[in-house]
Amino acid sequence: MVVAPSYPWQKAIFTTAVEFGSEPLTVLTGAIPASLRGTFYRNGPGRLQRGNQRVGHWFDGDGAILAVHFQDGSAQGLLRYVQTAGYQAEERAGRYLFPNYGMTTPGPLWERLFGKNVKNCANTSILPLADRLLALWEGGAPHQLDRQSLQTLGLDTLGNLTPTTPYSAHPKRDPQTGEIYNFGVSLGRHATLHLYRSAPNGVIKKRVDVALEGLPLIHDFVMAGRYLVFMIPPVRLNILPLMFNLKSYSEALEWQPDLGTKLLIFDRENLEIVQQAEAPAWFQWHFANGCEISPNLIRCQLVRYADFATNEYLREVSTGDPVTEAPGHLWEMELNIKTGHLVRETQLTERDCEFPVVPDTHVGQSWRYTYCSMKRAGANVVKEIDSVMGCYDQQTQTWQEFDCGVGYYCMEPVYVSEGDYLLNLIFNSHQEQSELWIFPAAQFTDGPCCQLRLPAIVPFGFHGKWAQD
Repeated sequence: MVVAPSYPWQKAIFTTAVEFGSEPLTVLTGAIPASLRGTFYRNGPGRLQRGNQRVGHWFDGDGAILAVHFQDGSAQGLLRYVQTAGYQAEERAGRYLFPNYGMTTPGPLWERLFGKNVKNCANTSILPLADRLLALWEGGAPHQLDRQSLQTLGLDTLGNLTPTTPYSAHPKRDPQTGEIYNFGVSLGRHATLHLYRSAPNGVIKKRVDVALEGLPLIHDFVMAGRYLVFMIPPVRLNILPLMFNLKSYSEALEWQPDLGTKLLIFDRENLEIVQQAEAPAWFQWHFANGCEISPNLIRCQLVRYADFATNEYLREVSTGDPVTEAPGHLWEMELNIKTGHLVRETQLTERDCEFPVVPDTHVGQSWRYTYCSMKRAGANVVKEIDSVMGCYDQQTQTWQEFDCGVGYYCMEPVYVSEGDYLLNLIFNSHQEQSELWIFPAAQFTDGPCCQLRLPAIVPFGFHGKWAQD
């Protein structure tokens, strides 16, 4: 067995999450703002190994939810695995049983040839609703959890989902109406894009199915005023080796730049297509936001990659020794609604960054600040992970940033509109502990106003949300 070189951040990825009940968090510095009344949630892969078996990709880990409840100047934290059917079966067996994004069916050849269904990992994001919490994974239905205890209550069909109509991990909520928009992609001879418009309680009120060419990978979309915009990169699934368990889903994805990027604009009210066009090839995981800037123009921001090497880099992160260079940069683009064409594209940062977010109160509307996580200036972009919080100011067209310090690593910032705070889960490699840092958003470059210690290491994951009481 080859031992990966040692990097300070590895325990933030390799550690298997240990559940803990509701425990008061220790204040390391500062004081918890009294105006924080609600819950910070974060989702991500909590387990990447069982015995001597390791997952094939970072995306394969079992979902573990962190909740930090704030009230009256105090904070209580708890961590729970999402009790999916696959997780429970593997817990009983003591080994991996199911294929996944980066894994074929484990076991001998006959088991792989007649493999099992893919495990719903519930490990990507979170959608807080008034009466429940949804753990999201883009290949299936969400799991519903109790907002306070994180008890898993089972799959949630949202009134309209079926086993062949998945619900993606990046829904958009209109801050004025509370309506929720999302999508899912089902596979067949060609892919079908399912568009959903839901009531504030999550129940799907309208669904439209759109046939796509080939089998593309679609991870996110953007809401921009009256429109929903999809930018479909030229990544296509070669389904034959996947069907026979010769390759995992990730391994069967092929970068085909000659196809270019497909631009689709939908009316968000009736979910009907308004316009479509083509653009040069690029890849993106995540959008920051979008809005209408005139009757004919849409503006959106996204983290853009030159190709699909980012997928291999993320696989290598879960091995502890990444070697593939795959920088992503924040870009701003403008689309003509009448033609669908890309009319302007501007790179906003030279630094590697990811997880762009805006305040929930500005989703789909004009906004000023885009927050993200970034690599430190001068850092090895392959061997280091993010340790800087960045902010792009559209009004002044300038960047601000806060460096967490050598040996401190950060994740996606989570914005709290009530009081204007930024929360970030930090791995302190010096003390080998997880911490939650609270920043006043307007002065985040001055550093956190409060640092809290969590009871155990919470492995790094992907996305978080704030839910007001």
